[in-house]
Amino acid sequence: MSSQESFRAFRIHQEGKSHRAGIESLGVNQLTAGEVVIKTAFSSVNYKDALAGTGTGKILRKFPLNGGIDVAGHVVASADPGFKEGDAVLVTGSGLSETHDGGYGEFARLEARSVIPLPAGLSLREAMILGTAGFTAALSLLRMESAGQTPEMGPIVVTGATGGVGMLAVDLLTVAGYEAHAITGKVDQFDTLIGLGAKQCIARKDLYWGQRPLENAVWAGAIDSVGGDMLSGLTRVIKPYGNVAICGLAGGDELHTTVMPFIIRGVSLLGVASAGTAYGIRRQLWDRLATIWKPAHLDKICTQTVGLDDLPGVFARMLQGGSLGRTLVQF
Repeated sequence: MSSQESFRAFRIHQEGKSHRAGIESLGVNQLTAGEVVIKTAFSSVNYKDALAGTGTGKILRKFPLNGGIDVAGHVVASADPGFKEGDAVLVTGSGLSETHDGGYGEFARLEARSVIPLPAGLSLREAMILGTAGFTAALSLLRMESAGQTPEMGPIVVTGATGGVGMLAVDLLTVAGYEAHAITGKVDQFDTLIGLGAKQCIARKDLYWGQRPLENAVWAGAIDSVGGDMLSGLTRVIKPYGNVAICGLAGGDELHTTVMPFIIRGVSLLGVASAGTAYGIRRQLWDRLATIWKPAHLDKICTQTVGLDDLPGVFARMLQGGSLGRTLVQF
């Protein structure tokens, strides 16, 4: 497109302590710098997007910026020889909607070093159903396996299991040969989780972690997107040399525990920082998500598809805990 043409975008501003966000008309020359311009096909809605779009969390480091921490589409112009017009590409974890304009626009201008060629075996739609959430789930498992986790050690429990990361983690773990268990506050979604492969579902209200620094070991590891008291309890019930991948804090950012699980059972806490993952690892993981780790139920996990105008309502429901699975933004 020419620099004179305008397009629609969901843009976030901050003026002093005042936050505002909404649909605006922009030109490509108003976007943050980058070598690759794409026509956006899909983005997705993540908890981080809801925090940024409502001003509830301090996500953006500069203003104004277009929201959307991931994006997929086709190249329309490139100053980098690695990409040509028509290429299908995606971007996750590269400062979108933090320091760089994100995916909530009909066009996006991206740094070539952040752009991943769409792997064979994935459509653009599938890539954004996975998006940041699927990448985070895959990075969690990669970190666990790098620390010695194997299916033979026993079941892996997933917290926040009806959220985007959680549902994709249950599906991905099952495909990868693990026995997945699920913890959720939405007991009416047990059948959904079982349909994704969960062998056991536990209601959050029924959890009792006990009072001792170490309780009976139940799981060989965990993928935790909740944090807070949930993570504190998990540390006490993980089997020897199991791993807990920490990828979220929906339940709080504090951790109250003792050193006992770590020095007696050898439990490891593994931080998962999907936004800062090196380019080579991102390409490796996306290739794996397109092949041996590709979740089997992406259409079930994508529970709604919306447009830019629907974003405020989607953000509100997500922050109130009313969302399920993945929400796709289509252009």
